Formats: sequence, structure tokens, C-alpha cells
Amino acid sequence: MSGSSVSAVREVFAAGSIVLDGGLGTLLEQRGNDLRSELWSARLLAERPEEIVAAHAEFFAAGASVAISCSYQASFEGFERAGVDAQETERLLRRSVALAREAAEAAEAADAADGADSVSAAGAAGRRLVAASVGPYGAMLADGSEYRGDYGLSVRELRMWHRRRMQVLADSGADLLALETIPSVAETEAVVAEADRLGIPAWVAVTADGGRLRSGEALEEAFAIAASAPSVVAVGINCSAPAEVLPALEAAARSGVRAVLAYPNSGETWDAAARRWSGEPRYGDALLDTWLAAGVGAVGGCCRVTPDHIAHISDEFTRRAAGG
Repeated sequence: MSGSSVSAVREVFAAGSIVLDGGLGTLLEQRGNDLRSELWSARLLAERPEEIVAAHAEFFAAGASVAISCSYQASFEGFERAGVDAQETERLLRRSVALAREAAEAAEAADAADGADSVSAAGAAGRRLVAASVGPYGAMLADGSEYRGDYGLSVRELRMWHRRRMQVLADSGADLLALETIPSVAETEAVVAEADRLGIPAWVAVTADGGRLRSGEALEEAFAIAASAPSVVAVGINCSAPAEVLPALEAAARSGVRAVLAYPNSGETWDAAARRWSGEPRYGDALLDTWLAAGVGAVGGCCRVTPDHIAHISDEFTRRAAGG
């Protein structure tokens, strides 16, 4: 479905029962990769691309039907600070999509060989999608700004910053753009306008706290902007506590949104001083049942969400499709 039209991808998301992948960075760390740099998982695009393919493959094997590329933290400015020029940055951005596509095609081939017919596969049975990750401006700053949204930049300035990277990713062969972890109304407006300019399908996933955007603005305002855009096929929430999902789904419903997605964190808490996660995962059956009842059509996870979590979501979709 590479190079898909907006209408074709919109139909996929409107049908629902889509299993997204989980925390790519989490899995890469669990596989023994050192991500302690400003580039985070994006550094592996140059250093260990085979690890990225293997991680995508684990999520597909667990039942995911959509892979989100390893480009969240990849930006021209971030790579420049690491000594990577613009031409090489473009190559690495395209590579992020190519690696996800490689894993997707291998999963499709394996399904064909096994005669599999997954109910959670996007599009035709067994067809995997690749969503090119477009992280927020704050991810480039590598200082947690995406969890505040206090950039002090105008919509026009944010559009100009996002433009080149989104253009490269739009030309990379991805099925759609994942405009994700968006913390403010201004950045929602900026990325949506750029997606419309490019004419490529996109989803918009905001990050929230206390039932509002990280900027403190209303979720409804961001969702209304996203839902009115011709290029946007789904809206939802990611990189937030599981408890934030239901309020976001309710806000989406009030905004008239039809196709909604949710891929929150596990519920564990990041201790910035100790640089480690604490607490227990709170991503269980009761929450999943609530989200599905609220109309979510695509479910996965972000930080600390593993292939085991994704396998459970996939099994739940399969059980429901069988009338269980």
C-alpha cells in the first residue's frame, strides 16, 4: 500500500481493529542497544540498522499491523549536532522507512507461507502498513520540551521547521505519516497544514496530561483542527499515561472525530534524576475494554510497551472478531 491515497488509508482506519506497534526505543534497549544520546533510537539508523529491522519484526510477529518508523528523534538539526550533514540526514530519514518496510514485507511473506489471515492486519488480509514518525519540535531539543509544549514559536515558524523533514518522509514510500506526541494547538495546526500541503495521509496523536494537552490547552481544539484536515485519516493520543486515554477519546467524540487511535505509555513513571523507570505497568484488560467500548479503532503502545503487550491486544481483537 506504499504511496497510498488518503481515501484508501482513511477506509482502513475507519474499519478499525488495527493493532499498532509498541515502544520501539524500549525494545531496542531491551535488545542491548545503548540509546543514551540526544539522537536516542535514531542513532541506530546509521550504526545498527539491522537492529531496527529486528525490532520491527518482533512487533509484527506479536500481531502488529502497523510499524512506526525510527524517525521520531531524527531531524536535520539533531543530526547536524552529531556531525551528520544534510544529505546524509535525508538518506537516514529514508532509511527509517525502508527498514520498517523490509520488516513488513518479511512478515507478509511469512503470513503467506503459513496461510495466515490476520483479522488485525491493515488493509487486505496480512497487509502491513508503514507510518513514518514525525516527532514534535521538542524532540529535537532533547530536553523534554515535548512534554511542555512551551516552544514560543508561531505556527508559521513550526511549519518551516517541520517542512523539510516531512517532505523527505513523504517521498520515502511510507503509507502515511504519524504526526505524534504533539503537545500544543499551534504545533497541531503546523503539522496538519504541512501534511495537507504534501497531500499524504497522516494521523495526528497528541500527548496529554490532566485531560488537556501538555501545553494546558483543550484537547477538543487540537482534535477539531486535525479532524477538519483533508489529509488526516485518524486522530488520537500517544506517549501519555494510560489514564489519559479515555478523556482523550471523549474529547475526540465531542470534536466529531470518527477514526480514533490510542498508543499510550505503559503507565510506569520516568525518574529523570535517576534516569530510570519506576512503578508497575498499568496497561491491562480493563483499560483496553474501556477504550474499545469508547470507540477506539487502532490500539498500540509507546514507551515501555513491549511485544507481549501488543500480542495481548492482537489476541483481544482476534477474540472479539470471533465473537468471543
